[in-house]
Amino acid sequence: MREGVLMKMGEVREKAKALGLRNTFGLSKAELIRRIQKAEGNFDCFGTAKNFCDQLDCCFREDCIQPNDQ
Repeated sequence: MREGVLMKMGEVREKAKALGLRNTFGLSKAELIRRIQKAEGNFDCFGTAKNFCDQLDCCFREDCIQPNDQ
């Protein structure tokens, strides 16, 4: 993942595929990320944090807590 840059849907799909996740067609980016988080042993909480996240090992952390005005 590129630091400081939001992950594109294609990159999210590649990560899901690498984890062996199936039946992901039609999922929103947020829902797919939540499935990836769960598969990696993290909380499936993408997009629910409000300016703070204590999941320091989650690769989506920066994308998740980005201010909405970006």
